[in-house]
Amino acid sequence: MDVLLAGGAGFIGSNLTRYLLDRGHRVVVLDNVSTGSWSSVAALSGADADGRLTVMEADICCPIGLRIRVDAVIHLASPGSHVADFRQPLEAFEADTSGTRRLLEIARRDGARFLLASTSEVYGDPQEHPQRETYWGHVNPIGLRSVYDEAKRYAEALASAYARQHGVAVRIARIFNTYGPRMQLRDGRVIPAFVSQALRGEPLTVYGDGSQTRSFCYVDDLVAGLDALLWSDVQGPVNLGNPEEITILEAAERILRLTRSRSRIVHLPLPEDDPVRRRPDISRAEALLGWIPRTPFSAGLDPTVHDIARRVHSEWSPPLALSRIGLSANPVRVGPVAAAG
Repeated sequence: MDVLLAGGAGFIGSNLTRYLLDRGHRVVVLDNVSTGSWSSVAALSGADADGRLTVMEADICCPIGLRIRVDAVIHLASPGSHVADFRQPLEAFEADTSGTRRLLEIARRDGARFLLASTSEVYGDPQEHPQRETYWGHVNPIGLRSVYDEAKRYAEALASAYARQHGVAVRIARIFNTYGPRMQLRDGRVIPAFVSQALRGEPLTVYGDGSQTRSFCYVDDLVAGLDALLWSDVQGPVNLGNPEEITILEAAERILRLTRSRSRIVHLPLPEDDPVRRRPDISRAEALLGWIPRTPFSAGLDPTVHDIARRVHSEWSPPLALSRIGLSANPVRVGPVAAAG
């Protein structure tokens, strides 16, 4: 198949690009690299021996001069953390509003499938736990996080309208916290922030008392779920995440143990509207896609820390050598994991 992957230079996008190439698809990666990196795509050159990877530097909020027809459009082109949204809130909002519409028009033009990468943030600070797709959420529409939360909710509504009015085969993935190799070091996500701080011997910054929970899904598991959803006939949102729920404080402590860092943990005030609990109910994905995550948090941390350590080491020469934190020079990579069934 010919797949247009908007946001393919990002963390999840570059991993999904490799997954699709490994399965014989032709992929057009479109990105403005505002939060992604072309180095993540360059690493895929080996898989592109027969010319199945095309790269376009473009902004989805502007006209896209795509001259080929595609079988599927995947929309991952928006910042993956609130830090980027806080820096450029209007630009971030546009990616999920006007950008979504431009990509939907391509799917409509070509009769292509459309996969929207939505987010667990549509549930806000949830009053239902765990979160099911039928839950409508608890979101502050004017808060600091609203630029991301409400834009994703709008994108879901817009995509659903295209499905109803124009017959576009829309698939919606509500993605929960994801981690793994190729994460951006400074995008504000908790795992790269903690690992970078630990490796540099800096205090790990935990907001609040650290009792708030998250459910971390390893990226290879997630991309298998995205692929399964893309080619399925499943309509309506589907949660994709790992139900293994841990506290932020526990995540910090695990990273300190793994890196053998002497960094201490410091507590800062909890940000506005920060979710207290977050855990997906994935019974819908399991029943309709045959998908469940296979990688425990502890197993996925090792390749993630090793990947971040190599980049931190090259930039800052941190006090912790790779050998000291117990990571081999050539770690075994987890996954990718195919969908069950």
